[in-house]
Amino acid sequence: MTSPAPLTPTKLLVTDHPCFDEAARARTARVHLPVAPRCNVQCNYCNRKFDCPSESRPGVTSTVLTPEQAADYVDTVRRDLPNLAVVGIAGPGDPFANADKTLQTLRLVKERHPDLLLCVSSNGIGVPELLDEIAELDISHVTITMSTVDPDVGGQIYRWVRAARGEIYRGREAGEFMIERQFAAIRGLKERGITVKINTVLVPGVTLEHIADVARAAAELGADTMNALPLYPVDGTPFGLLDAPTTSEISEARRAAGEHILQMTHCQRCRADAVGMLGDEHTSDTVDRILAARTTQQPRPYIAVCSQEGFLVNQHLGGADEVFIYENANIDGRVTPRLVERRATPPAGGGAGRWAHLAGVLSDCKALLCHQLGETPRLVLQGSGIAVHETDCMITDAVTDVFSGNKPRATLPVRDCVDSCAGPGTGCG
Repeated sequence: MTSPAPLTPTKLLVTDHPCFDEAARARTARVHLPVAPRCNVQCNYCNRKFDCPSESRPGVTSTVLTPEQAADYVDTVRRDLPNLAVVGIAGPGDPFANADKTLQTLRLVKERHPDLLLCVSSNGIGVPELLDEIAELDISHVTITMSTVDPDVGGQIYRWVRAARGEIYRGREAGEFMIERQFAAIRGLKERGITVKINTVLVPGVTLEHIADVARAAAELGADTMNALPLYPVDGTPFGLLDAPTTSEISEARRAAGEHILQMTHCQRCRADAVGMLGDEHTSDTVDRILAARTTQQPRPYIAVCSQEGFLVNQHLGGADEVFIYENANIDGRVTPRLVERRATPPAGGGAGRWAHLAGVLSDCKALLCHQLGETPRLVLQGSGIAVHETDCMITDAVTDVFSGNKPRATLPVRDCVDSCAGPGTGCG
């Protein structure tokens, strides 16, 4: 089998996007850059996972990259995939809940690869204020996930919604807020000539019966195409016990929606770090390539410690308002721990996003020592290149051990975590 011919260096056509044009899926590849860990909505069907190689669905990634790492990663991917056409950002949270990282990433990619198409997938909340920046960056394709135009149905879909100023909406108010923002986003994007796709999640008993209403509204707003996605029941979520819609239900929903707007039917429900042609498997080589991009980060000379008084490693990560930062002073060639500073940790709440934020705070730390922590922060921190150790000994002893390349003494046994736990983001979830 011969490799696809390299694409021309001139700007690619809108129809070269494999997610928006089914004909393109046989000739062009795409790469998703996982630079956006935080989300401003908790959907009842979503469970974002970091450091996950096995699942193929939105919200899942093997790691989170910085904008600079992501740009370097695109360089590598393009060398491996001469038919790369699209660079997209689709999570694992919402790109515009991480607007600075998203926009900086796309600026860097545009500078290095001006011919590639740029694409973003969002819930729409943060789009209206960034419409001009989106247009100036020449982001040609935007997907808005809009599953209902009924505020009461929205209240069933969204556990909570957070506005830019921090206000939290629930129930019908959450639905009203989401719909208002999504309408404004779609309308504004189309006014700027951007191709818009609507993703609608088909949830039996919730959204499935109302898809024609969403399709009609999307068409009136000027959206170009619609992707009716069957629910992917995820363990540990409120919709996890629901049945996915049947083949006949999906076909009927798409038929009803198709009376109003063009339907996309070849979606692969891609991961936030998907790469290659649509349908390509997420292999160990794929994981190795993206992890290699992460390891090009800045040096990590420090170790972070959770302690109540600064003498013992005796604090649960979820309860730590600050961490103690140590360096190796290396006196007379001996490992010599020295306290450098104290750093505040992100406030409680926010689920995995809190730990992604902490990973950023500790980006210059090679390890974190604490008394205990939950599985989610462990995965997020390890996925960001930070070794994690549970111990209960003196700080100087534990830090000396780790700087010496050993595990800290008196290490506690690793505890199992309940798979279905959907904790509040306080360190036990």
